[in-house]
Amino acid sequence: MDWTQAIDGYCERTDPSYWAEPLNAISNAAFLIAAAVMFLRLRGLGLPLGMAMVVILAVIGVGSYLFHTHATVWAATADVIPIAVFILLYIFAANLHFWRWPLWGALLGTLAFFPYAALTGSIFQSLPFFTISAGYWPVPLLIGAYAFLLRRRAPETARGLAIGVGMLSLSLVMRSLDEPLCDAIPVGTHLWWHVLNGLMLGWMIEVYRRHMVAGRQAAV
Repeated sequence: MDWTQAIDGYCERTDPSYWAEPLNAISNAAFLIAAAVMFLRLRGLGLPLGMAMVVILAVIGVGSYLFHTHATVWAATADVIPIAVFILLYIFAANLHFWRWPLWGALLGTLAFFPYAALTGSIFQSLPFFTISAGYWPVPLLIGAYAFLLRRRAPETARGLAIGVGMLSLSLVMRSLDEPLCDAIPVGTHLWWHVLNGLMLGWMIEVYRRHMVAGRQAAV
Protein backbone atom coordinates (compact mmCIF):
# COMPACT_ATOMS: atom_id res chain seq x y z
CA MET A 1 0.00 0.00 0.00
CA ASP A 2 1.23 3.47 -0.90
CA TRP A 3 0.53 5.53 2.23
CA THR A 4 1.37 8.75 0.40
CA GLN A 5 -1.03 8.17 -2.49
CA ALA A 6 -3.21 11.25 -3.07
CA ILE A 7 -6.98 11.02 -2.57
CA ASP A 8 -9.44 13.34 -4.29
CA GLY A 9 -12.87 12.40 -3.03
CA TYR A 10 -14.61 15.68 -2.30
CA CYS A 11 -16.17 18.43 -4.36
CA GLU A 12 -14.17 21.25 -2.79
CA ARG A 13 -10.79 19.74 -3.73
CA THR A 14 -9.66 20.74 -7.22
CA ASP A 15 -5.91 20.17 -6.83
CA PRO A 16 -3.54 18.26 -4.51
CA SER A 17 -2.36 21.32 -2.54
CA TYR A 18 -2.58 21.53 1.27
CA TRP A 19 -5.31 24.18 1.37
CA ALA A 20 -7.38 22.84 -1.52
CA GLU A 21 -10.22 22.08 0.93
CA PRO A 22 -10.27 25.13 3.24
CA LEU A 23 -13.90 24.79 4.36
CA ASN A 24 -13.66 21.04 4.83
CA ALA A 25 -10.50 21.56 6.87
CA ILE A 26 -11.63 24.47 9.04
CA SER A 27 -15.06 22.98 9.74
CA ASN A 28 -13.35 20.29 11.80
CA ALA A 29 -13.23 22.89 14.55
CA ALA A 30 -16.76 21.69 15.32
CA PHE A 31 -15.30 18.48 16.78
CA LEU A 32 -12.81 20.38 18.92
CA ILE A 33 -15.43 22.84 20.19
CA ALA A 34 -17.80 19.99 21.05
CA ALA A 35 -14.99 18.18 22.84
CA ALA A 36 -14.11 21.31 24.85
CA VAL A 37 -17.74 21.87 25.87
CA MET A 38 -18.21 18.27 26.94
CA PHE A 39 -14.92 18.26 28.83
CA LEU A 40 -16.22 21.11 30.97
CA ARG A 41 -19.57 19.37 31.48
CA LEU A 42 -17.94 16.07 32.49
CA ARG A 43 -15.17 17.53 34.63
CA GLY A 44 -15.34 16.36 38.22
CA LEU A 45 -18.10 13.81 37.65
CA GLY A 46 -15.83 10.77 37.73
CA LEU A 47 -16.97 9.34 34.40
CA PRO A 48 -13.83 7.85 32.80
CA LEU A 49 -15.65 6.42 29.78
CA GLY A 50 -17.24 9.80 29.14
CA MET A 51 -13.85 11.53 29.34
CA ALA A 52 -12.41 8.92 26.98
CA MET A 53 -15.17 9.81 24.51
CA VAL A 54 -14.22 13.48 24.81
CA VAL A 55 -10.57 12.74 24.04
CA ILE A 56 -11.50 10.60 21.04
CA LEU A 57 -13.89 13.31 19.82
CA ALA A 58 -10.99 15.77 19.78
CA VAL A 59 -8.80 13.22 17.98
CA ILE A 60 -11.55 12.80 15.36
CA GLY A 61 -11.30 16.52 14.63
CA VAL A 62 -7.51 16.37 14.29
CA GLY A 63 -7.62 13.25 12.10
CA SER A 64 -10.26 14.70 9.81
CA TYR A 65 -8.28 17.95 9.53
CA LEU A 66 -5.21 15.99 8.46
CA PHE A 67 -7.23 14.14 5.84
CA HIS A 68 -8.74 17.27 4.32
CA THR A 69 -5.36 18.99 4.12
CA HIS A 70 -2.90 16.21 3.26
CA ALA A 71 -5.50 14.07 1.41
CA THR A 72 -3.40 10.91 1.41
CA VAL A 73 -3.97 7.28 2.40
CA TRP A 74 -2.22 7.70 5.76
CA ALA A 75 -4.32 10.78 6.50
CA ALA A 76 -7.50 8.91 5.56
CA THR A 77 -6.50 6.23 8.07
CA ALA A 78 -6.01 8.90 10.73
CA ASP A 79 -9.51 10.10 9.85
CA VAL A 80 -11.49 6.87 10.04
CA ILE A 81 -9.82 5.00 12.92
CA PRO A 82 -10.82 7.47 15.69
CA ILE A 83 -14.42 7.43 14.39
CA ALA A 84 -14.49 3.63 14.62
CA VAL A 85 -13.00 3.74 18.12
CA PHE A 86 -15.63 6.25 19.26
CA ILE A 87 -18.45 4.07 17.91
CA LEU A 88 -17.13 0.97 19.66
CA LEU A 89 -16.53 2.80 22.93
CA TYR A 90 -20.02 4.27 22.93
CA ILE A 91 -21.60 0.89 22.23
CA PHE A 92 -19.59 -0.57 25.11
CA ALA A 93 -20.65 2.26 27.44
CA ALA A 94 -24.29 1.90 26.39
CA ASN A 95 -24.22 -1.85 26.94
CA LEU A 96 -22.56 -1.44 30.31
CA HIS A 97 -24.58 1.48 31.69
CA PHE A 98 -27.79 1.84 29.68
CA TRP A 99 -28.51 -1.90 29.71
CA ARG A 100 -26.47 -2.67 32.85
CA TRP A 101 -24.95 -5.73 31.28
CA PRO A 102 -21.97 -7.38 33.00
CA LEU A 103 -18.55 -6.51 31.67
CA TRP A 104 -18.26 -9.67 29.57
CA GLY A 105 -21.71 -9.08 28.07
CA ALA A 106 -20.91 -5.47 27.26
CA LEU A 107 -17.72 -6.55 25.52
CA LEU A 108 -19.44 -9.30 23.53
CA GLY A 109 -22.19 -6.88 22.55
CA THR A 110 -19.55 -4.45 21.33
CA LEU A 111 -17.81 -7.11 19.26
CA ALA A 112 -21.18 -8.00 17.73
CA PHE A 113 -21.06 -4.64 15.97
CA PHE A 114 -18.58 -6.03 13.44
CA PRO A 115 -20.84 -8.69 11.88
CA TYR A 116 -23.82 -6.36 12.25
CA ALA A 117 -22.03 -3.55 10.38
CA ALA A 118 -20.84 -5.95 7.68
CA LEU A 119 -24.36 -7.24 7.07
CA THR A 120 -26.25 -3.95 7.17
CA GLY A 121 -23.45 -2.09 5.39
CA SER A 122 -23.73 -4.46 2.44
CA ILE A 123 -27.46 -3.75 2.28
CA PHE A 124 -26.91 0.01 2.29
CA GLN A 125 -24.20 -0.48 -0.35
CA SER A 126 -26.84 -1.82 -2.71
CA LEU A 127 -29.10 1.23 -2.34
CA PRO A 128 -28.44 4.08 -4.84
CA PHE A 129 -28.30 7.09 -2.50
CA PHE A 130 -27.00 5.28 0.57
CA THR A 131 -24.02 3.64 -1.11
CA ILE A 132 -21.82 6.74 -0.75
CA SER A 133 -21.97 6.53 3.04
CA ALA A 134 -22.85 2.83 3.32
CA GLY A 135 -20.23 2.26 6.02
CA TYR A 136 -21.85 4.86 8.28
CA TRP A 137 -25.60 4.23 7.89
CA PRO A 138 -25.57 1.13 10.15
CA VAL A 139 -24.74 3.46 13.05
CA PRO A 140 -27.96 5.54 13.17
CA LEU A 141 -29.89 2.33 12.53
CA LEU A 142 -28.30 0.78 15.62
CA ILE A 143 -28.80 3.90 17.74
CA GLY A 144 -32.44 3.91 16.68
CA ALA A 145 -32.81 0.29 17.77
CA TYR A 146 -31.31 1.12 21.17
CA ALA A 147 -33.65 4.12 21.49
CA PHE A 148 -36.70 1.98 20.72
CA LEU A 149 -35.72 -0.83 23.07
CA LEU A 150 -34.83 1.57 25.90
CA ARG A 151 -38.04 3.62 25.64
CA ARG A 152 -39.58 2.07 28.80
CA ARG A 153 -36.44 1.25 30.76
CA ALA A 154 -34.84 4.69 30.32
CA PRO A 155 -37.24 7.03 28.46
CA GLU A 156 -35.11 10.18 28.74
CA THR A 157 -32.04 8.36 27.47
CA ALA A 158 -34.08 6.82 24.66
CA ARG A 159 -35.35 10.27 23.69
CA GLY A 160 -31.81 11.60 23.63
CA LEU A 161 -30.66 8.71 21.45
CA ALA A 162 -33.56 9.33 19.06
CA ILE A 163 -32.47 12.96 18.72
CA GLY A 164 -28.98 11.67 17.97
CA VAL A 165 -30.40 9.50 15.18
CA GLY A 166 -31.96 12.55 13.56
CA MET A 167 -28.77 14.60 13.84
CA LEU A 168 -26.57 11.82 12.46
CA SER A 169 -28.97 11.05 9.62
CA LEU A 170 -29.01 14.70 8.56
CA SER A 171 -25.22 14.88 8.71
CA LEU A 172 -24.97 11.71 6.59
CA VAL A 173 -27.31 13.25 4.01
CA MET A 174 -24.95 16.23 3.81
CA ARG A 175 -22.00 13.87 3.38
CA SER A 176 -23.78 11.93 0.65
CA LEU A 177 -24.86 15.01 -1.31
CA ASP A 178 -21.32 16.42 -1.64
CA GLU A 179 -20.52 14.94 -5.06
CA PRO A 180 -24.05 14.84 -6.55
CA LEU A 181 -24.51 18.58 -5.91
CA CYS A 182 -20.97 19.57 -6.86
CA ASP A 183 -22.02 21.48 -9.99
CA ALA A 184 -24.67 23.43 -8.09
CA ILE A 185 -22.60 23.95 -4.91
CA PRO A 186 -18.90 24.19 -5.90
CA VAL A 187 -17.67 24.17 -2.28
CA GLY A 188 -19.65 21.00 -1.65
CA THR A 189 -21.71 19.99 1.37
CA HIS A 190 -19.11 17.92 3.21
CA LEU A 191 -18.34 20.72 5.65
CA TRP A 192 -21.88 20.32 7.05
CA TRP A 193 -21.11 16.67 7.76
CA HIS A 194 -18.35 17.94 10.03
CA VAL A 195 -20.46 20.60 11.72
CA LEU A 196 -23.51 18.40 12.26
CA ASN A 197 -21.47 15.34 13.17
CA GLY A 198 -19.48 17.35 15.73
CA LEU A 199 -22.74 18.50 17.30
CA MET A 200 -24.14 14.98 17.19
CA LEU A 201 -21.14 13.33 18.84
CA GLY A 202 -21.09 16.00 21.54
CA TRP A 203 -24.81 15.42 22.08
CA MET A 204 -24.30 11.66 22.35
CA ILE A 205 -21.75 12.24 25.11
CA GLU A 206 -24.26 14.55 26.79
CA VAL A 207 -26.90 11.79 26.63
CA TYR A 208 -24.45 9.47 28.37
CA ARG A 209 -23.64 12.14 30.97
CA ARG A 210 -27.30 12.76 31.75
CA HIS A 211 -28.01 9.06 32.05
CA MET A 212 -25.18 8.56 34.52
CA VAL A 213 -26.05 11.63 36.60
CA ALA A 214 -29.72 10.60 36.72
CA GLY A 215 -28.74 7.11 37.82
CA ARG A 216 -26.67 8.49 40.68
CA GLN A 217 -29.48 10.79 41.82
CA ALA A 218 -31.95 7.90 41.75
CA ALA A 219 -29.62 5.83 43.91
CA VAL A 220 -29.45 8.49 46.65
